[in-house]
Amino acid sequence: MSFSILKQIGDAQKKAKIVDVRSGDTVKVTQKIKEGEKFRSQVFEGVVIRVDRKESHTARIVVRKIASGVGVEKSFLLHSPLVEKVEIVRRAKVRRNNLKFLRNRSGKSARLSNKDFDRVLVNDTTVEEVEEEKPAEEAEEKPAEKTEEKAQSEEKPKEA
Repeated sequence: MSFSILKQIGDAQKKAKIVDVRSGDTVKVTQKIKEGEKFRSQVFEGVVIRVDRKESHTARIVVRKIASGVGVEKSFLLHSPLVEKVEIVRRAKVRRNNLKFLRNRSGKSARLSNKDFDRVLVNDTTVEEVEEEKPAEEAEEKPAEKTEEKAQSEEKPKEA
């Protein structure tokens, strides 16, 4: 197989738009979990300690949280159909991509300094549909038809 065919297959699996997640962000990841024949949604909230291959169809984030005093890390493929939503709750000022040093810290030393950001704008994943440019002939015909219809409606007086 050639690389171009593999790239086409990978691009077909990509979601239209995903949230721009960075290291140090506190995120809520909603994931579909199958139990028997039923699906349910589960939310995992924690700090992103690593972001891999952001532009690829195999983009992955590693999220860490403390549950009952024990550190739990989970890896999520961003373009996976099982990942329903990724929402950024907080954004922190960090200087590295891999925050694995947080594994050895606890309490106040594990805290990151928050950074202001526009939460609504960052979490917006609506896809803007781009209108294709229409040929000039079609664009000219439609306004002409509308003006003829208006002229006909003006000629006929409406009786109430």
